[in-house]
Amino acid sequence: MTVPTITLHDGTSIPQLGLGVFQVPPEDTARVVEQALEVGYRHIDTAQMYANEAEVGTGLTAAGIARDDLYITTKLNNGFHRPDDARRAFGESLNRLGLDRIDLFLIHWPLPTEYDGDFVSTWRTLAEFVDDGRATSIGVSNFQPAHLDRIVEETGVVPVVNQVEVHPFFGNEAVREANRRHDVLTEAWSPLAQGAIGGDDAIGEISTVTGKTPSQVVLRWHLQRGDIVFPKTTKVERMQENFDVFDFELTDNQMATIGELDRDEDGRRGPNPDTFDYIPD
Repeated sequence: MTVPTITLHDGTSIPQLGLGVFQVPPEDTARVVEQALEVGYRHIDTAQMYANEAEVGTGLTAAGIARDDLYITTKLNNGFHRPDDARRAFGESLNRLGLDRIDLFLIHWPLPTEYDGDFVSTWRTLAEFVDDGRATSIGVSNFQPAHLDRIVEETGVVPVVNQVEVHPFFGNEAVREANRRHDVLTEAWSPLAQGAIGGDDAIGEISTVTGKTPSQVVLRWHLQRGDIVFPKTTKVERMQENFDVFDFELTDNQMATIGELDRDEDGRRGPNPDTFDYIPD
């Protein structure tokens, strides 16, 4: 099975389903990446703050997949927003991953209460990496509508994606609408609500009707909405399960039923980007 790709506004394409390695221990990461590539994944999502980029690189090398068949995303550490720090950190990511270019590089969090509220100069710095050919595309993560509007208005450079928390209990619709307005694709992190979708009765009923697991149902919901998704798992059987979502479709009613589970802010499981200010030591 080949994962569908979506065309970004810069003319490049991205696999719609990938594997995330958030909280995958470094000692397990190379194995997990290699197994995912054996299953058929070609899109791997990591970050400087995950502290496993080097191990992702090891897994990529061990798998022996042609570089042009891979799509690798990583993200800027919150401690490196100042331009010179961002430039240094980007080069270090390339070295750790063992790559000469990164397909997609993101600002991990806007941190509007830090750095005197300046995430615009950080964004301008990321644009340099596209200009010099070391990044194919650049985007943002956890940007609220006002953050997104600001970087576009002040730089004229539009992110290709905005990676944000999205799942049935937190649709994050205001952000998704802002993304659409700017022709920015939505990437969904925590797509399965950290496993909470497994206990929902409505999702369970759809699971029974479709003969698919709750996780497969929800991943299919994301895909049919046009979002990019990369569930995290360290178990190869779950990788295969999450990959097996292209042989069925949800009906309009089933899609609506899942959408109605949205609890707005009460459904948010991660931090609010307007106030999140974590900077690693």
